[in-house]
Amino acid sequence: MASTEIYNFEVSQNNFNSIVLINSYKLPVFALFMSPSIGDCIKLERRLSDFTEEFAGQFILARIDVDMESDLKEQYDIVNVPTIKVFKDGNMVHQEIGLLDADELADLMKAHGLFRRSDEMRDEARAQHLQGNTPQAIKILTEAMNSDPSNARIAMDMVQIMLDINLLDQAVDLYNKLPDREKESEIGKALLGQITFKGLAAKTPGLVELLEQVNQQPDNFDARFGLAICYVAEHGYEEAMNQIFEILNVEPTYKEGAAQELAVTIINMLEANDSKLAQDSRRILSNMLSQ
Repeated sequence: MASTEIYNFEVSQNNFNSIVLINSYKLPVFALFMSPSIGDCIKLERRLSDFTEEFAGQFILARIDVDMESDLKEQYDIVNVPTIKVFKDGNMVHQEIGLLDADELADLMKAHGLFRRSDEMRDEARAQHLQGNTPQAIKILTEAMNSDPSNARIAMDMVQIMLDINLLDQAVDLYNKLPDREKESEIGKALLGQITFKGLAAKTPGLVELLEQVNQQPDNFDARFGLAICYVAEHGYEEAMNQIFEILNVEPTYKEGAAQELAVTIINMLEANDSKLAQDSRRILSNMLSQ
């Protein structure tokens, strides 16, 4: 098998043994048991498919539609989807149930030998940034870029740091240089959302002043709306949703639906990094709007 070939197969009962079990003696096989009617399954399939391109020839993705392959579903005790089962040397050696975010999936791939040294440097930079040593994080990411310029995730991490330290213009400039594919990824869309909200927040009186206005005038919905924008710009998504819910609880059609639109935008941003908060917020929003 050529090292640059992408191994991404739709698998049935007829070819399961040949694609999954026999090939697992050559390469790790990630068997994704899924249903195309379930959103989390589609998300995980796309993330795994991206990895088949990044690590072309290094592992096999086998996609099993449990709606069509009931025998395989029963044989491998699939209760919930999506479920990933990793096969090596003819045996199932690892299992993950449920949707994995990008970082969790990367950790799973790394556990089976699929990683890049530059991604380890990204992890190191992220740790330094979270510890408050941002200059060191930027230095590490710069070294990672120089050593592995094809890894666009490094530049995306740099965009995130620039946004965190309020270097909006520099973040926008670097984001615009990203490949279109990365801009269309979940992380790329989340970064664009942050860039947008940073720009919007800069046009408000600011978080501190708006918070004071809301404390003094709880029914000042303009202040609450601006405060929600500022919270999003600072990653305070739950606080932002709380402000929007306060508005919608009293005035569902605030600014011709602007609060509803903002709520949906934030929820979509949350899908990539905090699916639970996204689901909870979507449920609350749906209940409020149905009353």
